[in-house]
Amino acid sequence: MTADKKPETAVTIEKRPNGKWCFVVKYRGVTHPAQGNFSSMLQAQAIGQSVLRALEKQG
Repeated sequence: MTADKKPETAVTIEKRPNGKWCFVVKYRGVTHPAQGNFSSMLQAQAIGQSVLRALEKQG
């Protein structure tokens, strides 16, 4: 997939310096700041996906 064909919607999981996990949601070209201090990557992914679904229902 080329750079100009990337989806406008994405959830990115990141590890913070303190060892905790967070998620960043990009929705319709707007990047929402990192959220959460989760103990596992799976928790961050699950919450990030649910936030994305909630945003999609609103829009």
